[in-house]
Parts: sequence; C-alpha cells; structure tokens
Amino acid sequence: MTSTVTSETPMDDVVIELSNVWKIFGANPQAALRAIHEEGLSKAEVLEKHNCVVGVADVSLTVNRGELFCIMGLSGSGKSTLVRHFNRLLEPTAGEIKIKGTDVMALGPQELMSFRNKEIGMVFQNFALLPHRSVLDNVAMPLEIRQVSKNDRLRQASNILDIVELGAWGNKFAHELSGGMQQRVGLARALAADPDVLLMDEPFSALDPLIRRQLQDEFLRLSNILKKTTIFITHDLDEAVRIGDRIAIMRDGRINQIGTAEDIVMNPADDYVAEFVAGISRLKVVRAHAVMQPIEDYLKTSGPVSADAPRVNEAASLSDLINMAIDTPEDILVEDKGKDVGVITRADLLRTVIEGTEVS
Repeated sequence: MTSTVTSETPMDDVVIELSNVWKIFGANPQAALRAIHEEGLSKAEVLEKHNCVVGVADVSLTVNRGELFCIMGLSGSGKSTLVRHFNRLLEPTAGEIKIKGTDVMALGPQELMSFRNKEIGMVFQNFALLPHRSVLDNVAMPLEIRQVSKNDRLRQASNILDIVELGAWGNKFAHELSGGMQQRVGLARALAADPDVLLMDEPFSALDPLIRRQLQDEFLRLSNILKKTTIFITHDLDEAVRIGDRIAIMRDGRINQIGTAEDIVMNPADDYVAEFVAGISRLKVVRAHAVMQPIEDYLKTSGPVSADAPRVNEAASLSDLINMAIDTPEDILVEDKGKDVGVITRADLLRTVIEGTEVS
C-alpha cells in the first residue's frame, strides 16, 4: 500500500508517472527493503538493524501535461532525493518511473543520456554555470551536446535569453551577473533544448527574498508562455502555494498528501500536514466553491435568493468574498459557466475563517 494521498488524474493527460518508488542507501538495500515489507520496520529501525537510510519510501504520483507540480518538505524529507529519480541521476531501489510513456528504468546508458538531453531540463540550486563560458555559450551547451550546428545553437540560445530578458548579457561571463541573473541563465539553459519536462531543485532558495519574489514572478510568466510540465522542489510552503498547481508534502521519504493549495489548507490529511499549513493565510488560497452551500440546499433551508444578491465566479478568493460581504448585506451567489451553483452567507465566511473547514 502506498503513502500517497491524491486526487484523480486523467491518465490520457499524464506526462510523469511514478509507481511505488523506493530509494534506500546502504550496503544491502534490497535486504532492508524486504525487512520493511515483511516486518514493517520504521525508518529509524532500518537504520539501526540494517545500517541503511530510507531516502524515498513507496512514492506514487502522476503529473499532468503542462502542470506545475511542487514537492515540498523540510530538510531531510526526501524531496531532493526524489527529484533525482525522474531522470535517473539516482537509481531507485524499487519502483517504476515513466515519462511521456517511456519506461525510464528500461533505458540503457546511451538511451538514457539521449532521453535526458532531449526530454528533460534541470535547474539546480547552485546555478552550475561554467565560469570559462560566456552566458550565451552556457545556454547553448545542451544543444552543443546534441551536436546542433554552432550557428543554429547560438541562434536558439539567443532567442531563449530574450525570453528570460537577458538578451543584452550574452557575451558576459557568470561572475559579471547578479545571483538572480545567474539563476535566469540556468533556467534559460534548461529551456534551450526545448524539453517537455523541467526539474527544478530549490532554484530560488539561495537568493535574497526580494530577488526570489521577482524570479517567482518571472518563472510564472514563462510557465504561462511555455507550458512546460514542471517538478518544482521547495522547502518554502509560501512559495509552493504561490507557484504550484498541485503540491505534494513529504516527510521521512513519504508523501503525506497531494492536492491543490486549497485542498491541503482546507482538508489536511493528517496532523503533520495540518501543523505544516497552519500558518498559511486562507484569504488567497480558499476559493468560493469551497465555502459555498450548494444552491439546492440553500433554497430548501433559506428560501429564494434575494434579487439584489451579488454574483461571483466559483474561483473568487476568500479575500474577495469578505470584501464583498463588507459592502453588501445580501448573501452572495456563486456561478460557474453562467449557471448559479451555490450561495455564500456571512456565517459561511466566518466559519471558514475561524475554523478553516468547508461548510457541510
């Protein structure tokens, strides 16, 4: 049985699929894995009895095409270990990994190298730029490995630098750029080969808060343009909430919960997740559809909705709803695609703010 808590994903739109992935570090990981299955050993017991460390424990997940999927957890949770399995920088002890339908575990060394170069881009925390190469040559490097002609690769690299707004810096060297600019070069290099999948391992965590916020904005802008399927690793819940379409929360190598920020804040899977998200403001995360009463229920208990009732889309934020409630005494109608689907009362809003639970 896996530890994953997740929502349904249309399988015809799945780009990444991990099934029961384990990573155990040590001299005899298979023996440790057998003991886990047969004896139900904890992570601490595996270390004590087998001198092995469980890095990733029975992880299963799917990621949709074009989705920005955040994996987050505290230091030692296994998130950076996990992301290195997507392109087999680390070999799993057990499990299956499929990307775009390709069984990554079945690829030989040359096939794997080609697959990484063509299908997967990776952005590291420490930029990893080559100091003896210009910015343009750093960005063009994946295309050079692919043996693209010099003129073509430099033209493509130049186009990508324009997209990340560094077109004027192509002839500079890494040490001449700020940290934020170097990270944008790292992103441009990952994008230069036009991969379908992007892996980003805490790419902004080494930057100052203001620069980090600016790069988050820049990354979201690029994501809307390029529509890459992205795995984004972070230890910062605020960053995950701001960036992720869905979020996976890890602890001790396992995934405790997968869902949208709203899902996780409103319905934490366990006490650990509840404590983790306790400091997140619901004002920008919770949407009208999570607060509303279905219109049929409202009509049964409260009668017709006032003709003066304001209307909002089901995606309206809790912050917007509270401001609207301040301006009008009427209950609020919620619509979806032009159809009235729910009603929100002031009591509903107060209950959501105070308790952080959906109205039943």
